[in-house]
Amino acid sequence: MTATMDTQKTTASAWFRTLRDQIVAAFEGLEDSHQAGPMSDATAGRFEVTETTRASDDGSDAGGGLMSVMRDGRVFEKVGVNVSTVYGTLGEAAQKSMAARGVPGIEDDPQFWASGISLVAHMQNPHCPAVHMNTRMFWTPGAWWFGGGSDLNPCIEYDDDTAHFHAEQKRACDLHGADLYPRLKDWADEYFYIPHRKRARGVGGIFLDDHNTGDWNADFALIQDIGRAFLPAFTPLVEKRRTTPWFEADRDTQLIHRGLYAEYNLVWDRGTKFGLATGHDANAVLMSLPPLAKWV
Repeated sequence: MTATMDTQKTTASAWFRTLRDQIVAAFEGLEDSHQAGPMSDATAGRFEVTETTRASDDGSDAGGGLMSVMRDGRVFEKVGVNVSTVYGTLGEAAQKSMAARGVPGIEDDPQFWASGISLVAHMQNPHCPAVHMNTRMFWTPGAWWFGGGSDLNPCIEYDDDTAHFHAEQKRACDLHGADLYPRLKDWADEYFYIPHRKRARGVGGIFLDDHNTGDWNADFALIQDIGRAFLPAFTPLVEKRRTTPWFEADRDTQLIHRGLYAEYNLVWDRGTKFGLATGHDANAVLMSLPPLAKWV
């Protein structure tokens, strides 16, 4: 590993932590500013922060991160914002999976390093959409790449909310080429699909993985812009919908939709499978699950 790559890894890890800090502050600000409408008389939520560790087979240092979870706030019923930097040796299943994806040299040298931020928000008001965002950098001796994206998961859909969310994603992508947003949107539509339900889990967004053009600085700039687009894409929707009155039928719709989210994350999500397979803190990996859900 070159000194340049060491610097790049440190830079990427620091960026994910900076983005985490910005989002945590913004979400606590939404809690404080919710002064009217449903749940406004509740106590403003605050994140509980826990250090996480990755378990290695031989007991050596394998990295870790921060799990930040807010529960039972005015606006957020449960939201987690995790950041981690982990490293070590991949297990056999993870090696085979990456080899099947064409990662060069992974069967000969299973070392890895990974850093990223992962966020999922489940809202109090059923008219406020749930949301997911993650961005990450991955390194092996034979390759490095970036991945992640953001997608909106409303239980009660509003066309103007969907349009705003996608417009912000497009704005970020357009900084890196006019052809990028359509490709990443299609990728998200394919990735965030629940085959056994024959439907998407939400209204989409953008997604990419194994992203390596050979220009680390350009690729890192893209992943930063995807991260920067998250708050402008999401927070205006919360501010617009959080005062909307809701009823038990709306709550029922919300809980059933959360069941779809849980099914996807437990059965299909590649990040969930990787986190559990490589020994990362199970509570942090499963942070994305909703606090309550319902199945018909």
